[in-house]
Amino acid sequence: MSEDLILGIGHEALKVAIFLAGPILLVAMIVGIAISMLQAVTQINEATLSFVPKILAISIVLVVTAPWMIETITTYTTELIQQIPDYIANN
Repeated sequence: MSEDLILGIGHEALKVAIFLAGPILLVAMIVGIAISMLQAVTQINEATLSFVPKILAISIVLVVTAPWMIETITTYTTELIQQIPDYIANN
């Protein structure tokens, strides 16, 4: 296997991982910032206050985006497996 092929596979794997993790991380960040602003305004400095809203928001995002995530990872895996003969032939 050539270096370009390995780098291409790694690049695609990282891209898929970022696409799949992006919505979850984005929602967690937005909820975290909103809770931090609320804590700053009300001067309630309870560290555990942000966990429940984040867990609920992330759960909702997972339920909403689960079909898309499953389709994305299935498509990537299927294409990767289908290209194995090409990878071997180019070796």
